[in-house]
Amino acid sequence: MSFGAAGAFVLAATGALADMFEVQTVTDGVYALVGPKQQRSPENLANNATFGVVVTDEGVVLMDPGGSWKGAEAIHTRIREITDQPVKYVVNTGGQDHRWLGNGYWQSQGATVIASQAAIEDHKARGSQQLSALSQLLGDQLSGTTPAYADISFVDNYTLDLGGLTFEITHAGQAHTPGDSFVWLPAKDTVFTGDIVYVERILGNGQQSNAKSWIDVFEAMAALTPAHVVPGHGHATTLATATTDTYDYLVNLRTQIEALIADGGDIMDAPKIDQSAFAYLEQFDSLAGRNAQTTYEQMEWE
Repeated sequence: MSFGAAGAFVLAATGALADMFEVQTVTDGVYALVGPKQQRSPENLANNATFGVVVTDEGVVLMDPGGSWKGAEAIHTRIREITDQPVKYVVNTGGQDHRWLGNGYWQSQGATVIASQAAIEDHKARGSQQLSALSQLLGDQLSGTTPAYADISFVDNYTLDLGGLTFEITHAGQAHTPGDSFVWLPAKDTVFTGDIVYVERILGNGQQSNAKSWIDVFEAMAALTPAHVVPGHGHATTLATATTDTYDYLVNLRTQIEALIADGGDIMDAPKIDQSAFAYLEQFDSLAGRNAQTTYEQMEWE
């Protein structure tokens, strides 16, 4: 195969992988790349999440880089269908693999990566574990992916100005992961939440999460009263839907587990709590019981 033919094959393959994303127009110059809501797989390259794209006259700001080098390439292919502007900045909104493991690709393209200090610490703490798991899952599709950390870090707040737009990045505390941040774009009345918000599919309350402070972080985001919410999973939506699918779910988890503990129930009883009001969410059957048990562990000694 000639170099030209090989190059065309690679481009075609990358384009096919980019098809995993639905491009949703949120408002003028603002887009959501809505990835699969299923679990990670070789087909989605750990891009089973939603990514935010803001196009300015001076370049693109991307919310989250993708879960692997090839995953980042697939995101880039979709962005090129939207605009010819280069990606200038990438914000890591949290600590899950799709929120940072594609950093190296974007840095190789000349982009500057921004993350909270808590997120970077989480990347360093869990990166080896994440890469090991992805290696077993993705195999050769993980090629090129190595840990690459943010170029700019902050503790609580960071303000980015580009192309006449101001991006206010806030780390208000631990939510799905210790370093979760939301990005407020006041000129577009839009907030990008990363894994602080899940819609259409059930959230995951894992060992890296804190359901109690997650509620507080959601409230800090909601105080902005955004017209548009670009979540970490699912389609861009309204604050009302984000509240129903994430906030109300978290409150129910803690309310039900609090009652269970008060009644003397143990962790084996946790999956039996009533979560039926949220059974409409995708992945409910696979995650609801685990969420309950993790919440029990978090609340047992409060």
